[in-house]
Amino acid sequence: MSTYTATLGGRTHSFPSLAALLAAASPERSGDRLAGLAADSAEARVAARWALAEVPLARFLAEPLIPYEDDDVTRLIVDTHDARAFAPVAGLCVGEFREWLLSDAADAGSLAALAPGLTPEMVAAVSKLMGNADLVAVARKARVVTAFRSTIGLPGRLATRLQPNHPTDDPAGVAAALLDGLLLGSGDAVIGINPATDSPKAVRDLLELLDGVIRCYAIPTQSCVLCHVTTSIDLMERGAPVDLVFQSIAGTQAANASFGVTLGLLDEAYEAARGLGRGTAGQNALYFETGQGSALSANAHHGVDQQTVEARAYAVARRYDPLLVNTVVGFIGPEYLYDGRQILRAALEDHFCGKLLGLPMGLDICYTNHADADDDDIATMLTMLGVAGASFVICTPGGDDIMLNYQSASYHDALYLREVLGLRPAPEFEDWLSRIGLLDEAGAIRDMTGTAHPLTAIGRELAA
Repeated sequence: MSTYTATLGGRTHSFPSLAALLAAASPERSGDRLAGLAADSAEARVAARWALAEVPLARFLAEPLIPYEDDDVTRLIVDTHDARAFAPVAGLCVGEFREWLLSDAADAGSLAALAPGLTPEMVAAVSKLMGNADLVAVARKARVVTAFRSTIGLPGRLATRLQPNHPTDDPAGVAAALLDGLLLGSGDAVIGINPATDSPKAVRDLLELLDGVIRCYAIPTQSCVLCHVTTSIDLMERGAPVDLVFQSIAGTQAANASFGVTLGLLDEAYEAARGLGRGTAGQNALYFETGQGSALSANAHHGVDQQTVEARAYAVARRYDPLLVNTVVGFIGPEYLYDGRQILRAALEDHFCGKLLGLPMGLDICYTNHADADDDDIATMLTMLGVAGASFVICTPGGDDIMLNYQSASYHDALYLREVLGLRPAPEFEDWLSRIGLLDEAGAIRDMTGTAHPLTAIGRELAA
């Protein structure tokens, strides 16, 4: 194991391992402080970045942060590494890689070709040398396009997950939130419900509710009930209308075990979902959520900083060609990301790393009510991630999820972002909105009052 050093102002700072160097180079966050991994001073953090800039990218292949024999995520990263794709940057150190990413040579085509040759540790490392504007500039150049019934990630587009959660999965409550979102042009990425219970019957009831609405109104989108992957596998075997299979994932074998997940289980779900062939525009049929701090909360981080472990989760996601991946960036709490500033930084890092690794990256731009954050932080994050080219964002009624009890972006926030940045919904969904009369001549959402639109029947039908 190598030791890394840097000298600043006559003082030499030493870091006993590559993992320690990465942790010390990370921007300040409460999770790394809680884990005892953070730099002990601003000077030490700068020294770590100075040393990290000199580390060859190839070192991350030769010195795994978590031993190959101890962790199946490490084995996945090493065994699937594409040396040919890596070749154009194989001779660079981390600092040189940063300069290349910011240059005109790193365009959409070259970034897409490079993605299979990059490891999570490489992209996490270079992100630690970048300012927020750098993360936006590079992520904006990366394009990842996926499809099921709608096409996600095209230039000039911003998709949304419509999240009609309800504390008791009451159909009338779900219908109200669903109708609200559709009338405001949300739902082209997915209509996704976090169920109040993971029981197969409750999940199937929600799946059939959403499938009925999508079929009745010919909505070019996909549904997902965010239950455990084993429940989805069981329901697929029983003929339930499963569009997307969901699972929360993390960046180590032990953290995934805490979710009750193995790579073998995800392999099974992938094959089952693809076998259904329910997509019309494409067959990207999985949906993953991640979040900085999940491995630390499960005591499964192996001494690796939370942002690098988070990037390793993207290697797991990448294996399964998902339609959607999002980080629930502020959801895990202030123990891991203390305030709006730390949440913003994590959001930009996660989006940047996911896009460089070839993922259709979106975000739940959110915070819990005991974090030092507010709605202005949501607006700032939303705007910066829109500029950075996020594939989709999660939207809730009024920005307030009454089941999960946290604050997120609202349907109105998505309209704001589309308007100020000139973004449009997924093309299939935009055509549908136009056909049903929800778009005006300029392509903006019409203001509907009372029962003026046929979609309002959704509420009456489901309530009955």
